[in-house]
Amino acid sequence: MLSTSVTPNEKRKALRAGLASGTLQRFPGAFTPLSAPLIQQLGFEGAYISGAVMAAELGLPDIGLTTLTEVAQRGREISRMTDLPTLIDADTGFGEAMNVARAVHELEDAGVSGLHLEDQVNPKRCGHLDGKEVVPLDHAVQRIAAAVAARRDSDLLIMARTDIRGVAGLEAAKDRAKALEAAGADAIFPEAMATLEEFAAIREAVDVPILANMTEFGKSALFTHQQLQDVGVNIAIHPVSLLRIAMGAIERELGVLAETGTLEGAVERMQTRARLYELNDYAAYSAFDEGVFDFEVPGRLIGGAHG
Repeated sequence: MLSTSVTPNEKRKALRAGLASGTLQRFPGAFTPLSAPLIQQLGFEGAYISGAVMAAELGLPDIGLTTLTEVAQRGREISRMTDLPTLIDADTGFGEAMNVARAVHELEDAGVSGLHLEDQVNPKRCGHLDGKEVVPLDHAVQRIAAAVAARRDSDLLIMARTDIRGVAGLEAAKDRAKALEAAGADAIFPEAMATLEEFAAIREAVDVPILANMTEFGKSALFTHQQLQDVGVNIAIHPVSLLRIAMGAIERELGVLAETGTLEGAVERMQTRARLYELNDYAAYSAFDEGVFDFEVPGRLIGGAHG
């Protein structure tokens, strides 16, 4: 009730252990706090908190318009709802080295288990769109070094994302991944890899865990978890999938409502009230409330007079 009983540090240790386990860690994108316990109940290893989703929920494009305050708040809301580790998208760090340091502190305080910082210029864009630009290598390295130096919990995972594959090719991505690892990155997120062979090349280039972004409508095919594990990928995220599923269903059913004037036919496809109450632990809140207020309060007003 109210919040997970697993501490942030315990979750961070669990994330690191999972990445070292040899088993692919599966992190669907928790697009709302309520989706986090569902991800946990269905047996996934963690929950991802996508910058693209946070922007979309605010009606914004994914070009770095969300603020650190907004991102930290969503990180806190989702992390408190699950015992699983959470990995959050910190975009380009919200500014220069000092801004990156503050972002690390804010996200650490929000209870996330790890964060990733990318090497795009501002304004950034979705990693699977053309026309991206990346910062020079020394700037990218500085972002990671600042994040590593700023963290207070050494178990907080600092992941470096590089978008250079779509700008300068695979060899450049391998070289940058090595440099980011040398700067202290605990893991590498090579964005927009085109093939399994490209993931394998990044795996060979670095010693730290690597991430595969299995976003729909992107540059990468939607490889299976087994395929990714077979080439040495350690963690797979499905960042926007739940939002896309939900919004697709919402649009379809709104069309039905507009056409027919009722949603009676859609009720069987809806989450039931009982299932909602299971996910938000309604019974535990009710029991807690009854346990606190099952006594007489001394001196309370009875019938308009002091008793």
